[in-house]
Amino acid sequence: MAKDKGPVRPRAETPKGFRDYMGAEVSARKAMLDRIAAVYHRYGFDPLETSAVETVEALGKFLPDVDRPNEGVFAWQDEDKDWLALRYDLTAPLARVAAQYRNDLPSPYRRYAMGPVWRNEKPGPGRFRQFYQCDADTVGSASIAADAEICAMLADTLEEVGIDRGDYLVRVNNRKVLNGVMEVAGILDPADPSKFEQERGIVMRAIDKLDRLGPEGVRALLGEGRKDESGDFTKGAGLSEGQADVVLGFMSARRDTGPDTVARLRELAGGSAIGTEGAQELETIAQLLAAQGYGPDRIVIDPSVVRGLGYYTGPVFEAELTFEITDEKGRPRQFGSVAGGGRYDDLVKRFTGQSVPATGISIGVDRLLAALHAKGRVQADTHGPVVVTVMDRDRMADYQAMATDLRRAGIRAEVYLGNPKNFGNQLKYADKRNSPVAVIQGTDEAARGVVQLKDLFLGAKIAAEASHEEWKSQPAQTEVPRSDLVTEVKRLLGQG
Repeated sequence: MAKDKGPVRPRAETPKGFRDYMGAEVSARKAMLDRIAAVYHRYGFDPLETSAVETVEALGKFLPDVDRPNEGVFAWQDEDKDWLALRYDLTAPLARVAAQYRNDLPSPYRRYAMGPVWRNEKPGPGRFRQFYQCDADTVGSASIAADAEICAMLADTLEEVGIDRGDYLVRVNNRKVLNGVMEVAGILDPADPSKFEQERGIVMRAIDKLDRLGPEGVRALLGEGRKDESGDFTKGAGLSEGQADVVLGFMSARRDTGPDTVARLRELAGGSAIGTEGAQELETIAQLLAAQGYGPDRIVIDPSVVRGLGYYTGPVFEAELTFEITDEKGRPRQFGSVAGGGRYDDLVKRFTGQSVPATGISIGVDRLLAALHAKGRVQADTHGPVVVTVMDRDRMADYQAMATDLRRAGIRAEVYLGNPKNFGNQLKYADKRNSPVAVIQGTDEAARGVVQLKDLFLGAKIAAEASHEEWKSQPAQTEVPRSDLVTEVKRLLGQG
């Protein structure tokens, strides 16, 4: 008779492409998002929270590297036969909101949103299927001043969270210029915009990978295609060598100054009306930013920026961090992009049939937070709570009263609620919680109306550096009157 193996237990592991965020990470992210929100608020933007779930129809066919709406998203069919999906960004839901509440919202409508998004794509190192985004958009303004304002706000945001000037660049381009170049290259027909649509999509995604693949990798994608290190083959746009040369010339059109770059872009766009219009818009953005004091040390015109998503119709932006870090193999490399966005004048039109201009930016929250860690600029308080230890089980009310006094003074505190039998385990718990102070009161201290305060950070430092005699003298532990508990803990925390 076969032996019953018992119930099959689920594996305790996150699904592939997902991750968990623990206390210090969540605190650091919240602190960073609070600082970003403060900048957005100063610029006059209002917060918006949308549902994590949208209809597939509302999301549309705008995911990078996919051609069908259900591919690349987490989608399912509900009982009413409607296809629903987790949002893949925060822009498509905004377009739906702008259309749904168009009679109630002010125009222009300025909003910011922060939250997780989901993409059903192949995960890789640092590439997850769920990640945070932080967006700010202006809907209802066709003015190029709105695009310039987004660029200025992005620069201010990076400095506000701790990225020094000189460690970042906001790079600006215009899809209209690229369209003009593709018209010159023979893969855009103004009379039939749908013609060569697939080829143009591949071209845009190829240019967007310039930093990762280099010019030769991009050229391969502009041609027949490219095989990566894993052996996976990506089909190319099928351009001729001459057509590829035109596109690559556009990518390398940046000159020493903004006006020189714009002049070169006018040349490349030839007689294309849309290309000339795009060059003029770039010139206007540069002038508006210069008038506000945003020079090329912060914001530059860069033709290599195109952004991979298909819904952009005009200016596009990307924030790149220029300082070096060391990769997993010990090689130096630049940190790279942490934010991107642009103008998308046709996205709301899908719902209303009427053109509604819009422009905005999206910050990759996890990447920006990783950059702040790399620079040592994480500004969150990652210290744990003050731990009130338990020496006598029958005096739990006294210990709870101590924690209450600390909390009412604005100090994070907790009573140890594990097994109090082994006092050493209580201090190990406090260390694991990264607690700054432990409060100790046994029967003797209670009778004398005092408590012992152990500075855990100082104690750890002494244990690592001091002699045995110094360690035995217990300078990290002091006795204070119970009535002075709050005052003395504040002093130890640097709040006194």
